[in-house]
Amino acid sequence: MSVIRSVLSIMLYTINTLIWFVPIFVCGLLKLIPIKPIQKLLSWVAKQCATIWVSVNSINQRLFTPTKINVTGLEETKLKDWYLVIANHQSWVDILVLQRVFNRKIPFLNFFLKKELIYVPILGVCWWALDFPFMTRTSKAQLKKNPKLRGKDIETTRKACEKFKEMPVSIVNFVEGTRFTTQKHARQNSPFPHLLKPKAGGIAFVMQAMGEQISKVVNVTIHYPDGIPTFMDFAGGKVKQINVHVDIRPVSEELIGDYTGDSEFRVGFQSELNRLWEEKEHTLLQLEQNHK
Repeated sequence: MSVIRSVLSIMLYTINTLIWFVPIFVCGLLKLIPIKPIQKLLSWVAKQCATIWVSVNSINQRLFTPTKINVTGLEETKLKDWYLVIANHQSWVDILVLQRVFNRKIPFLNFFLKKELIYVPILGVCWWALDFPFMTRTSKAQLKKNPKLRGKDIETTRKACEKFKEMPVSIVNFVEGTRFTTQKHARQNSPFPHLLKPKAGGIAFVMQAMGEQISKVVNVTIHYPDGIPTFMDFAGGKVKQINVHVDIRPVSEELIGDYTGDSEFRVGFQSELNRLWEEKEHTLLQLEQNHK
C-alpha cells in the first residue's frame, strides 16, 4: 500500500505542478516588461495560480497521505497583512506542512532559498517567477579573500523586500540555515538538543529593510513524533502524525535597527533570537512529552 500511495501521490504532485508551471512561468516572463502596474498585476496572478497549486497539493495529501496534522496556536490571521514566518527546519516535508497549514490564511509564502535551487527542474523557474529571493551564502573564508562580497546578502534581501512592499506577503526564513541532522548538530556543538544554532542575519536584514511594514512575527515549531521523515516517507503514508505549534506575536521595536552598522543592536538582536530558540526548544520538549 505504501508503494501504491507513493506512486499515485507523486503522479498527482507532478501533474499538478506541470499544469500550474505554464501560467506561472508566463507571468514571470511578462513581468520582465518594465511597467510597474503590469508587473504588480502579473505578480498577483502568479500568486493566485500558486495558491491553487498548493490547494490541490493539500487535497492530494488528504487523499493519499493519511497524516494527521495537529495545529495549535493559530490565531486569527489576515490575507492583507505582512508576516515574517520563522521555523525550525528538519526535512523537505517542512515546506509542504507550512504551505498546508497557512494556505489561504495568510498571504502566499515566499521562501528565502539557496541560489543553487534555481536550477531545480520546473520548480526553480516557478520560484523565480514567484519572486522567491535566491541567496548566495558568503563564507568567512570568501569574505577574507574578497572583502567586496561583504554586504552582498543584505543587498539581495533589500532588492527582494522592495518587491514585497507592493502587496501583502509572508516571508519565510528557516533561521538555522539548513536542515537539522545529528552530524550538523554535533559539528556546531549546538546548545539546543533538538535545534541547530539560529542565524540572525537573514531575518535581521528583512526587519532592517521593511520591519515597520511587517504586521506580525509567526514563530512555527514543527515536530515529527516518529522521527524526521523523508519526502518518500510522507508520500507513502508512513508519517502518521505531525505536530505544529504556531506562536503569533507583534513586532517589537527591539527587532528593528541597523544590524550591519550598529554592533550593540546586533548583539541585542542575536540575544533575542537565542531566547526565542530556547522557547522553541522548550516547545519541542513539551510536544515530545505529550506524544509519550
